[in-house]
Amino acid sequence: MDKNTIIGIVLIAAVLIGYSIYTKPSDEEILAEQNAIKAKKELLAKQEAERKKAQSDRPDKERNAQSDTADEDTTRLFYHASKGTANRIVLKNENIELTVNSKGGTIEKAVIRNYKNMHGQKGIVLFDKNDQHLSYRIDGKEQNINTADLYFTPSAATDSTLTLTAQASAKGSLSMTYRLGKDYLLHLSIRAQDMEGIFPSKTTKMNVEWNDRCRQQEKGFVFENRYATLTYKEKDNGTDHLSETSEVIDQKIENNLEWVAFKNQFFSAVMIPKGEFSSNALLTSIPLDKESGYLKQYKANLETTFDPTGKVPTEFEFFYGPNDFSLLQKMEKVSHFGKELDLERLVYLGWPLVRYINRWFTLYVFDWLTSFGFNMGVVLILITLLLKAITFPLVKKSYMSSAKMRVLKPKLDEATRQYDKPEDQMQKQQAMMQMYAQYGVSPLSGCLPVLIQMPIWIAMFNFVPNAIQLRGQSFLWIDDLSTYDPIIQWPHNLWLIGDHISLTCILFCVANVLYTWMTMRQQRDQMVGNQAQQMKMMQYMMYLMPVMFFFMFNDYSAGLNFYYFVSLFFSALIMWTLRKTTNDTKLLAILEANYKENKNNPKKMSGLAARLEAMQKQQQEMQRKRAELENRKKGL
Repeated sequence: MDKNTIIGIVLIAAVLIGYSIYTKPSDEEILAEQNAIKAKKELLAKQEAERKKAQSDRPDKERNAQSDTADEDTTRLFYHASKGTANRIVLKNENIELTVNSKGGTIEKAVIRNYKNMHGQKGIVLFDKNDQHLSYRIDGKEQNINTADLYFTPSAATDSTLTLTAQASAKGSLSMTYRLGKDYLLHLSIRAQDMEGIFPSKTTKMNVEWNDRCRQQEKGFVFENRYATLTYKEKDNGTDHLSETSEVIDQKIENNLEWVAFKNQFFSAVMIPKGEFSSNALLTSIPLDKESGYLKQYKANLETTFDPTGKVPTEFEFFYGPNDFSLLQKMEKVSHFGKELDLERLVYLGWPLVRYINRWFTLYVFDWLTSFGFNMGVVLILITLLLKAITFPLVKKSYMSSAKMRVLKPKLDEATRQYDKPEDQMQKQQAMMQMYAQYGVSPLSGCLPVLIQMPIWIAMFNFVPNAIQLRGQSFLWIDDLSTYDPIIQWPHNLWLIGDHISLTCILFCVANVLYTWMTMRQQRDQMVGNQAQQMKMMQYMMYLMPVMFFFMFNDYSAGLNFYYFVSLFFSALIMWTLRKTTNDTKLLAILEANYKENKNNPKKMSGLAARLEAMQKQQQEMQRKRAELENRKKGL
């Protein structure tokens, strides 16, 4: 990289920094925006509290007074079901425990039994009655039916089955039948019986309103919040999600939906209709404050099919469980709906190329190593060693290319000494490339380690934070590989750092400095002329990268930082070993033999060398013609 390029990079960086400072809002603007967001959240919280208060069990006097009014109102559809006592029935298996409230007939609490919470207590409370609200609304001729207003009568209650019935005032009823399998899927069937006359002939839809405050389940709020998102699957399309960081209110989805998921980092609540949710669904996701104990406020206004004759029930399946890729794949076979759910897409594995690496390599290797019962920290080390072994031939080839340029440096210095002027840099580059070709050296091979490792690094960047197997797993000093490992903490956030310093992040950054020093040293050894002087600014920038990584990765999981630390450590070890085992004298002798062979038989030179030679001859011819033209002009 020449001096002009470095100046250009510095100027671009200065412009970007200056623009960011210029466009940064003032303290007053920031405060006004924060107050507006706070006011909006308070309004939403107030509306939610008022709604819950209105739906709570009323005092007997008030209930009786309303009952007297209902006696006179012959149009009231569910007089008997509009009053009663809320009962709670528990459905459970080895994996989950679900509490159903007969008031509204929906799940008011979900506990994932076979996982521990962040405090080490058994059982993850995915939500309770203070967090979630779910209701179904059907439009009638004279009065709309909202299940949240009805008291259902339970029957046929076991650990895995439950039927809830709301009796209409004249005849007919609305029933909700639950069936819990042996896994994490809950089946729900909603059916109207003998109620055709109270619905308009055009009634074929049921409205679903689902609200939930996504609980913070992990120690690292900032890191977990990055992976908490309202996710959905469009019919005949892939999955998509709302913004993880920005406030999104009533975003309209144009296509039909196969399912909607309220997701946090490692656990999800998913609602799956037997058919689809109709187009124009409205989805909302609002980030919440760290102090609230919640990540986001989710809301989904949906619509699905409803048969008022009762011949065809409206059916749903609910998944309350972990975001485990293999488990989510199996749910498609367990489901009674017989459609491609693709629930495993809740585990984000990265962009298409990166996802391909994780899907068909990392997952299989990870599951295979885990099956031996190794500690998860050991699994990460073994994955690193396996990847290093696979890429070693290419890394060695790349290193040998750099070593060849290093041993040729004295010859290149001598051959290009005449091109030290700035205006001669092009000729200098051409002369160097010509010599590389003659000695059988490819300078582009030195880029291979970066090109090889970058997709793997990005793949692990997406895989490790979503691997629920790391959750709660300790290794050495690390209590939980899925979150940060603080060596020091303080009560309030500091700008750029947060409220802690992670030890694995420090180790990763130190290893990055070591590896950068070794690679920069290797590059200096092969630089010709004053290239090393010109590259000083770039070297300083490279040393600043680990500092930038510290601020980026301090909140990230210890497992990811530990993987990067181990990967860089072994990369540095491989580079050091190759350097120690390379005989420069023998290598130079091989290059000299190549030079003699290419000199005596130019046809054996590589295609690149031939192209370089052709380009050089073409440029020399152009310079000759230009000189002749200038001489003619001077002669005239």
